[in-house]
Formats: sequence, structure tokens, C-alpha cells
Amino acid sequence: MRGLKSYLKPYLKFMILGPLFMMLEVFFDLLQPALAAHIVDFGIVDRNLSVIERTGFTMLAVAFLSLATGVLCNLFASRASQNFGADVREALFTKVQTFSFENVDMLQSGSLMTRMTSDVVQVQNLLQMGLQGLVRAPSLLIGSVVMALLINLRLGLILLGTLILLIAVLVVLIRFSTPIFSAVQAKLDAVNTRIQENLAGIRVVKAFVRTGYETKRFREVNMDYTRVSIRAARFIALNSPVVTLIMNACLVAILLYGGNQVSIGSVQAGDLVAFVNYVVQVLSSLLMVSGLLMNVSQARVSAKRIREVLTARPHIEDAAPGTDIYLPGRQVKLERVSFSYNGSSDPKDLVLRNISIEASRGETVAIIGATGSGKTTLVQLIPRLYDVTSGSIQMDRQDIRELPLLELRRRIGMILQESFLFSGTIRDNISFGKPGAAQEEVEAAAKTAQAHEFISRLPGGYDTQLGQKGVNLSGGQKQRISIARALLVKPPVLIMDDSMSALDSRTERQLRTALREVMKDTITFLIAQRISSVADAQKILVIDGGMIAGSGTHEELLKSCEVYQEIYQSQFGMQEVPYAGQ
Repeated sequence: MRGLKSYLKPYLKFMILGPLFMMLEVFFDLLQPALAAHIVDFGIVDRNLSVIERTGFTMLAVAFLSLATGVLCNLFASRASQNFGADVREALFTKVQTFSFENVDMLQSGSLMTRMTSDVVQVQNLLQMGLQGLVRAPSLLIGSVVMALLINLRLGLILLGTLILLIAVLVVLIRFSTPIFSAVQAKLDAVNTRIQENLAGIRVVKAFVRTGYETKRFREVNMDYTRVSIRAARFIALNSPVVTLIMNACLVAILLYGGNQVSIGSVQAGDLVAFVNYVVQVLSSLLMVSGLLMNVSQARVSAKRIREVLTARPHIEDAAPGTDIYLPGRQVKLERVSFSYNGSSDPKDLVLRNISIEASRGETVAIIGATGSGKTTLVQLIPRLYDVTSGSIQMDRQDIRELPLLELRRRIGMILQESFLFSGTIRDNISFGKPGAAQEEVEAAAKTAQAHEFISRLPGGYDTQLGQKGVNLSGGQKQRISIARALLVKPPVLIMDDSMSALDSRTERQLRTALREVMKDTITFLIAQRISSVADAQKILVIDGGMIAGSGTHEELLKSCEVYQEIYQSQFGMQEVPYAGQ
């Protein structure tokens, strides 16, 4: 919990009041055995009914005060723990938003989900129990031992010897359980990752009839998690029986020795009753302490995993905000750019090698190449979704690594390869990058993206609710909404990563004609698989194996670039390519 102290400060008042009321509850609980002893010695033995009545009413009042202070402690502890958990979850979510793709790849989305849910709950529960149990149990334990020693020192020594033995046993249990609790959370990460992957690809699983295979894969990680959880449960299960066995043995010894002392008149019967009550309180507090120590062991693992996220440094560091940034987005230049996902400069690890491009306002740079050649990776470097391994990328003659990320990305519209839509209305999705956009702006962007017509036919129009990832739309409809979302912000630089692959030829031609007018002052980077989609671009870049295999116009590449010729022939044979604008 040390690394999470800052999240406790706003609730310091509740964290003080909770334990204070708990200590009052313990004080009242410690009075009960003493009052019971008074009834036995001066009421029952002396047959004094008035003492029994007075002391009985006092015990009732003390019990009521114990209840009231316990409820107040629970109220303040809950306020502190629940708000603390909410703040930590929000901090984790906010931190994840700053991560680069490398951070997410390294930590894995399934593990991040576990840390924001299960791990936060573990730490939150520890705080809740800590403000109650970790105050009540030690206070009750110490108070009961002190009261027992005051009643009879010899009987108290038996109790102290038992406590030393119990502490040794608990230390051994906790020492061996901590690594197992760490393994439990790691196995839970694997379960969550497998679930998330399966749900994301459920259509592929169904289409290829691989339900049985996926079930088998899930069973493996689920059984791994179950096996480790059972091992952890064994340690937790040992806790209560061991403590109960030792304390019951102690209680038997006290009753045998104490009963003998009562029979010879060395100890009063009421004192023995009170002593036994204090031993019972010690037993209950020890059971509580041992359970809490197990929870502490679990929560320590969770707190460490939470700190790993909160202290992780984004691989892409943001530049300091500038006061006089001039960034109209009129020029983008890639100069000898190389990239590898692990940051290595070793040639065998490089996904891109020595890529140089220059694009000016109004130009369309088309990028074409075989699957896996590095096209998508290349355009992801421009908005710094990844950082170059070597070389540089400049916007308006400024290295993008020296620009604030917010300012850079505001000038870049990106239509990703996968058309991701959020749950909500169509209007919400189109205006995602410009929340305050007027309805006229939203419709204008949709018309350019050739989406207005089908949206208008929907029962709710622009207020139609979309399911998760836009499941109630076709692939082509989702692509057009994604395009409208990027067009609405009117970026000076537009990246279209194979964003027309689900459109038919007629819709694509209409879209490109509309884009030509609307984006005439925009730098456009266009990734496409079809030559008909790139043939009218001012510059075409052919990527092969992470390197530039050719650059120029369509006519120039047909004459000079062998890779481009092969792509052309595979799509059209020897016939002339029909331009997308025709």
C-alpha cells in the first residue's frame, strides 16, 4: 500500500474516525467479561438480586454502545475504502490512456483489466478490513491478554505461551502463501486475456467452427488458474483449524488448572469465568488476525501489480507544451526512417528500413504493397502511435518528437484498418473527435463519407443506438461512419489505412470524388490493396519487405517498378487500369 498512500489522503478524516470508533467498541467489549465476573462473585454467589439487575442493565447499555460504535466505524471505513478504490481505478484508467502501443503490448490488455478490477478490489477490501479488523483484532487481543494477566498471572502465562506458538505458525503460513497469491493473479490474467480474445473474435470462431478448440484452450488456462487457486485455498483453509486447535488446547489447560485453583480457594469462580471469556475473545481476535494477515498477503501482491501500472513510463514521452507552436500541417517529411517493434537496430529485427517520403499540402501519397510489408506500421509512425527506431519524421520542418502529442494528433485524422465504433448513437460516433459539432456539420461529414443515405433510412436516423463495436451495422457502413468521424475534424493531415476495403466499386468512386473536393488542401496518406484506388494519386509508394521498392506516379511505376508491375498484372492482367475517378 506504500505506493498508493496519495490516494488515501483525501479520506484521512474517515480513516481516523473509523478506528477511533472501533477502539471504543473494543473498550465496551472488554468490559463485558469483567461485568459478568461481578455478577457471579457478588450477585450469584451472594444471592444478591439487586446486584444482578444493576449489573445486567449495565451490560445491556454497554452492548448497545458497542453496537453503535461498531456501526459508525463500519460507515466511515466503507466511505474511505470505496472512494479509495474508485480513485485508484480512475488513476489506472487515466494512466493507461497515456500508454503507447508498446506499453499495452507489453502489459497485455487482459492483465490490465485484471489490475483495474480484481486487484483494485483486493486492495480496497484490505483497506475496509484494515480500518475495522486490523484495529479491532489487535486491540481486542492485547486488551484481553492484559485483562487476563490482571486477573491471574499464572493462568496468563499459559495464554502467553500459546500466543507465541500461534504467532510462529502464522508467520510460516504467510511466508509460504505470498508467492502462491502472486501466481493466482498471474493465472487470472491469462484467463481474462483468453476470454477477451475469444469474445473479440467470436465471429471468426463461429465461422470456422472452432468452438471446441477454443473451449479446450480456455479449459487449459482455467484449470491452471483453478489448480493454483486450490493451493492458495489450502493455506487459507489451514488457518482457522490450526488457530482453533491450539486455542482450544489452551482453553482446556486453563479450565483444568483454573478449576483446580477454584476448588482449593486460590481463584474465585467469577474470575475464572471472566478469564475464560477473555480467552474466547483472544481466540476470536486471533482468528480475525490470521484471516486478515492472509488478506494482507493477497493485497500486497495486488498493490504491487497496481503500482507497476501507475509507475510505468510511457514508451512515447510527450514533449513539453509550447506557447508559440506553429503547426499548420502543410508538410510532412519522413527522412531515412527505420523501425522495429522491440527498439533494436539489428537489421533482422527491422520492420521498416530507410523510408524517405515528403508530402505537401493538397498531395495524396498512396502506399501499396503486399500484406505484411509494413504499410500500416509506416503510417502509425506519423501520429507517434509508435516512435521511429532511427531517422526522423517532421511536420512543418519540426521533428514530431519535439511536439506536444496533443497538438500533433489534433492535426492528424486517422481512419484505422479496423473500423472501431463505440456503443452509443451514430451521432456520438461521428462527433467523437468534435463533441460539440452541430447537426449540420455531422450530416455534411456523413454525406462526404457516403453514409448519410443509409443513416437516414435507419429507424432512429443519427440517433440510432449502436451495439458494442457497431455490431448492428455492416462492414461497409462501419467504414463509412469511421471516415465521417475523421472528416468532421477537418484535419490538415489525413491517414486512410485501407479504409475502403469493404466498399463496393461504385461507392468507392463516389467517396473518392467527394473527398477530392473536400480534402483538396489536405495531405492524404492512402493505404490500399487495389491499384484502382491509388492510380490517380500524385505519389505512389511501393513497399516491399519494409523497404521502398518504387516511388512515382502510376505511369512511372508501370515502366520502372517490377513489384508494382506484378501487383498490376495480378489484378488486371494486361488490360489498362480503370481510374477510380472515372
